[in-house]
Amino acid sequence: MAKWGHGDPRWIVEERADATNVNNWHWTERDATSWSKSKLKEVLVGLVVEGEAGRCEISDLKHLEGEASCSGRKGKLIFFYEWNLRLSWKGTVKESGEKHKGSVEIPNLSEENEVDDTEINVSKKKGEGDVLKDLMRTEGTTKVREALRDYVEALKTEFTLGMILPTKATVGQELAAERKLSGDVMQGSVSPQPLDIVGVKIPTVKILMREVFNAPADELYNIFTNKELVQKFSKCPAVIEAEKGGRLWMFDGCVSGEYAELVPSQRIVLKWRCRSWPDEHYATVALNFKDTAAQTELQLECKGVPISNEDSTRQCWKKQYFEEIHGLLQQAKDNVE
Repeated sequence: MAKWGHGDPRWIVEERADATNVNNWHWTERDATSWSKSKLKEVLVGLVVEGEAGRCEISDLKHLEGEASCSGRKGKLIFFYEWNLRLSWKGTVKESGEKHKGSVEIPNLSEENEVDDTEINVSKKKGEGDVLKDLMRTEGTTKVREALRDYVEALKTEFTLGMILPTKATVGQELAAERKLSGDVMQGSVSPQPLDIVGVKIPTVKILMREVFNAPADELYNIFTNKELVQKFSKCPAVIEAEKGGRLWMFDGCVSGEYAELVPSQRIVLKWRCRSWPDEHYATVALNFKDTAAQTELQLECKGVPISNEDSTRQCWKKQYFEEIHGLLQQAKDNVE
């Protein structure tokens, strides 16, 4: 397995909107180290473990050493990751209220081993409180493995958005399918659901999603337009210029675009793209806020998504936006209580 930067330069090419990497034949390579460090911290820090003995929480990622990358050739993706982690945990014994601290070491998280086979070592500072150590060795280890699986899954979905470009065959098949569909529609056999075709090379689709949030519309609207709130739910620095033509830059540049329309508490329209998409290709995202008492239904319409990125784009909105915003709202509610 070639590590990041060690691939044969004769095969490495840039992803380009003009489909220079025809049929994904050439070697493409992307460094996932920085992204992985942020993702591992996101999925591990704050992890709560509760049981009859008490409550523990992963409080810090004290040490993280290693690297990760993703390579692709002939339409296939190859993943490399190798990490050495040390986590800190703190806990409280249920009966006595005593507080104790310890660590969790993961000496070799890599693609060569299944997550279930990855070594996880739990230790505790001297003194009483072994019941918490036992809790971390059992329930804690299970929770940590779940978080590590989330990282690996995200590496293979979120991070790889757009690495496999549409091939000539794929485009031809989609165009043929669209022509057949159009013919069927004319004969009245099916309802029309045509693909949007952007330019010549990139077939696209429209994504529709709905999510209900426990917040009024004006509060939810502010979460998408206030820089401080965006940085809280995205856990990354952001550029938010919430005015027509204003810039949007989030998730360390993985998402960018601009605000095209803003109707306070009602509607936001974005020119929106993922960094991994073909150069200069944007989708149009419309966010409509439907206020119902103390809740708001967010209706999302995303037009112009490259067809090869449909699933990963859905996951991006679901995991990176919706779930994180739910967490932010719950945190604000807990602070008030």
